[in-house]
Amino acid sequence: MSGDSSPAPQPGSTAAESDGGPGDGGGPSGGGSSERSLLSDPRLTVAKRDLSSLSREKTIVLALLIQLFVAAFSSFLVVGLTSLYSPGSVSAGEIVVGVAGEHDDALVRAANDQQGVRTIVYPSPEAARDAYHDGNVHATLLAGDSGDRIDVTVIAPTESIETTLIVDQVRTLLESVERTERIARSNSLDRSTVPLPEDVDASPYFGFTYTVLVPLLLFLPPFISGSVAVDALTEEIERGTLELLRVAPLSLVDIVDGKALAMILIAPVQAAMWIGLLGFNGIAVANVPQILLVVTALTTLVVTLGLSLGVLTAKRRQAQLLYSVLVIFGFGALTAASGNSFVAEHLFALEHPATTVAKLAVDSATTVTTVHVAAYTVAAAVLFVGARRLVARTDPEGL
Repeated sequence: MSGDSSPAPQPGSTAAESDGGPGDGGGPSGGGSSERSLLSDPRLTVAKRDLSSLSREKTIVLALLIQLFVAAFSSFLVVGLTSLYSPGSVSAGEIVVGVAGEHDDALVRAANDQQGVRTIVYPSPEAARDAYHDGNVHATLLAGDSGDRIDVTVIAPTESIETTLIVDQVRTLLESVERTERIARSNSLDRSTVPLPEDVDASPYFGFTYTVLVPLLLFLPPFISGSVAVDALTEEIERGTLELLRVAPLSLVDIVDGKALAMILIAPVQAAMWIGLLGFNGIAVANVPQILLVVTALTTLVVTLGLSLGVLTAKRRQAQLLYSVLVIFGFGALTAASGNSFVAEHLFALEHPATTVAKLAVDSATTVTTVHVAAYTVAAAVLFVGARRLVARTDPEGL
């Protein structure tokens, strides 16, 4: 008892600080202190806490599983989903069409140039109708003369599995007749006709994959991240756990930064996984770094918006409603502006984010596309900085 003369550590100091010398690495100047300080950043702690809680959210897990299913079986889904909006892309055998009337020759010529359609000429409309009712043909076209126009009456089945395919083939046939007649009668018109674009022999699967499937898989993660960010902050406020986090001690800015970090990082990780699964299914995606940059920028925009609304309203329902309305309105405005000729002519040729991603994915990016990628990145950085200033000026006691 009396032989121990070493002084007790002072309050606020550790045993390592009181016993170790300046060269033993135990003080603040040790080589691993910077690494430990980075890993112990309170914002990373909040981010890891929010990420670990996602596994308990059934809705989020279900959304991730649905996306995983779509990406993993994309090659099969493309065929099935393409047939919904382009039934003619699905081979369903030959369609037999009965034709009759004064202009049946125009229908026959168009059918001869169309694959999958065979015509049977009947001497009268009544005979063609009887053939349809007897099941000898899939559809009947009656081409009569209505002044200076060809009047075609179509008799096709309803409430049948084959109806969609038959109607699609018949529609293509009539469009071919219309195109031929327009060209043949152009000299009889008082005004010159607008030249029609040439037919493009492109696979409908290609268009569906890169204009629908790829943007769908890449844009769902940002929207989900923004919605989860709203819940993550407002639920802390409503349950009173925000005060516990501030006791840590954490500032309100640190808490919001941590939640933003978690939700922003998870979206490009998901996008990279979906791109990998698409490649596994034979769907190549080019310019992956630029695409992931677009996804990260859009995620930053929507997550920052969601957290800002959470701070301003402090109510989950109000914040979620405003978030949904503003996101839908924003994308709707981009859609309207990107298709507006006045904006393109007088201001700037705007691209919808889905168009930007599609062009990058097929390696057809233009200068406008590159400008949009940069614009999304700059907009995300500006909004994030502005949101941090808003949070810094917010009194946590008032939430």
